[in-house]
Amino acid sequence: MTEINYWLMKSEPDAYSIDTLKNDGETLWDGIRNYQARNFMRNMNKGDKVFFYHSNCKPPGIVGLMEVIDLNIVDPTQFDKDSKYFDPRSNPESPRWDCVKVKYISKSDKILSLPELKNLFSEDELLVVKKGNRLSILPVKYHVAKILLEKI
Repeated sequence: MTEINYWLMKSEPDAYSIDTLKNDGETLWDGIRNYQARNFMRNMNKGDKVFFYHSNCKPPGIVGLMEVIDLNIVDPTQFDKDSKYFDPRSNPESPRWDCVKVKYISKSDKILSLPELKNLFSEDELLVVKKGNRLSILPVKYHVAKILLEKI
């Protein structure tokens, strides 16, 4: 059996929120247009757990938990001319962007805010606390994940 890994994925609540995911049940995590974040998705396994992080809001922070349920899906938004994630340099024969499918597990009773995360962890322990970190997908170390799971 594959070892479960932990991740943190950011979304602006105005674009896609934990409540939307709860309502939908599952979703494609598409529209990622950063190679490092895409490559993190390529390292995911089915069953991996993901902390859902609301970004670009007040306060930003972890709001829930998801699980990766499908892998290596061609991101359909790259070919959609009406999508803000359209990539004219990508083509169906050789797509640049892929995504994963996640399912809702739970919503936190309260947000685990960025200031709280900064009090709990160093930049080396949890990359989201690093000033200027703009990546929308980040790996989470096992010992950090255990602490986060107790707090959400």
